[in-house]
Amino acid sequence: MALTGERDEPFLFPSMDYQGDPPKFFSSDLLSSPLPTHSFFQNFVEADGHNSVYIHPYLIKSSASSVSLCYPSRRVHSGSIYQVFKADLTISSSTQQTQQGSQSHHHVISSFSDLSVTLDIPSSRLTFFLVRGCPYVTFSVSDQTPLFSITTVHKFSFFTSNSSLTKYDLKLDNGQAWLLYASLPIKVSNSYETMISFSKKYTSHDHGVSLVVRIALLPNSSSELEDDLDRYNTCYPVSGDALFTKPYCVEYKWKRGFGNGDLLMLAHPLHLQLLSKDEGNVTVLQDFKYRSIDGDLVGVVGDSWLLKADHVPVTWYSTRGVKEESFDEIKSALSKDVAGLCSSEITTISDYYYGKFIARAARLALIAEEIGFLEVVPSVKKFLHETIQPWLDGTFDGNGFLYDAKWGRISIEAYSAGYFLYGIAVLAKIDPASGMKYKPKAYSLMANFMNLARGSNSKYTRLRCFDLYKLHSWTLYEGLCYWESGWQQDSNSEAVNIYYSAALMGLAYGDIHLASIGSTLASLEIHAAKMWWHVKEGDNLYEDDFAKENKLVGYLSANYRLDLMRYYQSERECKIGFHVLPLLPITEFLFSDVDFVKDLVKWSPSLYTVGDGWMGFVYALEGIYNNQVALDKIRSLKRFDAGNTLSNLLWWIHSRRDYRC
Repeated sequence: MALTGERDEPFLFPSMDYQGDPPKFFSSDLLSSPLPTHSFFQNFVEADGHNSVYIHPYLIKSSASSVSLCYPSRRVHSGSIYQVFKADLTISSSTQQTQQGSQSHHHVISSFSDLSVTLDIPSSRLTFFLVRGCPYVTFSVSDQTPLFSITTVHKFSFFTSNSSLTKYDLKLDNGQAWLLYASLPIKVSNSYETMISFSKKYTSHDHGVSLVVRIALLPNSSSELEDDLDRYNTCYPVSGDALFTKPYCVEYKWKRGFGNGDLLMLAHPLHLQLLSKDEGNVTVLQDFKYRSIDGDLVGVVGDSWLLKADHVPVTWYSTRGVKEESFDEIKSALSKDVAGLCSSEITTISDYYYGKFIARAARLALIAEEIGFLEVVPSVKKFLHETIQPWLDGTFDGNGFLYDAKWGRISIEAYSAGYFLYGIAVLAKIDPASGMKYKPKAYSLMANFMNLARGSNSKYTRLRCFDLYKLHSWTLYEGLCYWESGWQQDSNSEAVNIYYSAALMGLAYGDIHLASIGSTLASLEIHAAKMWWHVKEGDNLYEDDFAKENKLVGYLSANYRLDLMRYYQSERECKIGFHVLPLLPITEFLFSDVDFVKDLVKWSPSLYTVGDGWMGFVYALEGIYNNQVALDKIRSLKRFDAGNTLSNLLWWIHSRRDYRC
């Protein structure tokens, strides 16, 4: 279940029926294992299952009897970028089957993996192998289904086939060109302006064999790209896994269906940045490109990829140490901050804000250790005991951790869990006996979002909120809810904290594997933040109208980018704060690009006055390149974020290099 390989049954928090029965869209054989709650295909299983799913490079929408494909266009404004769905092509059976039972009324998820989902349309006897980053949409047609149709919201302006009837060129009046490949000869039985029907052209040895069809958009109607699509059309993936084979690496491996030749997939910009050209047999086709909201998707040929992330040290303390001449100032701040710790004065029952109070105190203990001010550590230890134990023991009044057996999850947001795990890791470091006492519960809390196991023996789904294709997390809320535009993320720094805290927990418990996986995921989150949230004018990732007005993306989902943040805040200082908090040793790796940090701080003044709590994070970034000026501003602050303190800001400033030019 967890990452340690322990054979003991994992601790389970008290159970409750949290969200009712799992949705009808999962096949019955999947219900014995924990189900994903924040997968890339969640829109297929939430509500009526008819919202679109972005499976790069296409938006896919399913109904009871058909599947629609869209190569999305984008609407761009200064405050937003949206992908627009139009049913460019819709695939269905020409002879619908009448079946008894609920499955006749909806699609069914028959299998899923890290990088794929298999969608069955029982009424049409069609099976779609939807693999992320595949330039072709691949489906099989049952041997009992003689006909299938393709319709469009546009009009077919032209279509033609090759002599063997295994390839068709389809042109639409909106300028799009699509290619259709068939594993067996098929012929056009009927054609209209908005519909083409195909039937099998049998030979004697084809009876009983399922037909496999692949459809791909031809970008820019390019003859060179058509040659590539022709060359690689016979090899198709049916699923894909992401493996953590060594520290700071992720290996993609795809399972092939029947067919020969080499496998062609698409890499987004972060893939290309991390892709190892030296290991494995991969070839990058630099001119083979599809556009996407995440940047150009580039062709890569190969059955497996090795992605190598930067080594990001996970440490308790600052990486370069604190300037000794600053010790007295930090000790003075620590004395006041530690004296203010009082568990009985915490009135919130929110696990998010309560977790921030716990992590804030834990930071004080580590800062004190780093500068040798050990006399305040016992007070912090007492506070951590008083605040952590009721949550783990189930005695906290008004809230608690509950296990939902039907979904295999604990009722806590991942952001909140990150703060709790940070506090537990620090407590285990400064009080090993208590750490061992809390270990089973701490590991259960961690496994809720960081489990790597699969199958019915696991109590939690695999990497609940981490997207192994995009290489970052999506926001995990307590309740099961869905967003029509796909899952979203608005604070990559809090996402980094989830895995950083888990890695620290691994260090505290001597669990090298947990420390390694946590460090790897934290590094990937940092890479993704720099790629998609840190907006740099001129890098051509986002359109100019958006890039000129925004240095940070607020909400990011599969289908949109917004300038707004959590609680619909638009103040730039708040946006910076949400992308910095909590301020930790690993934060310097998230903001290692000093030129970007300078631009970000210069961009930050908004039209509105924001509180000192937000300004503390802005000044922290300014301290990366203008240390003394930022220090003076920090000394003038009167209030701090719920998870921050004057001690923490002084520690940060006095452990920086000054990059002033």
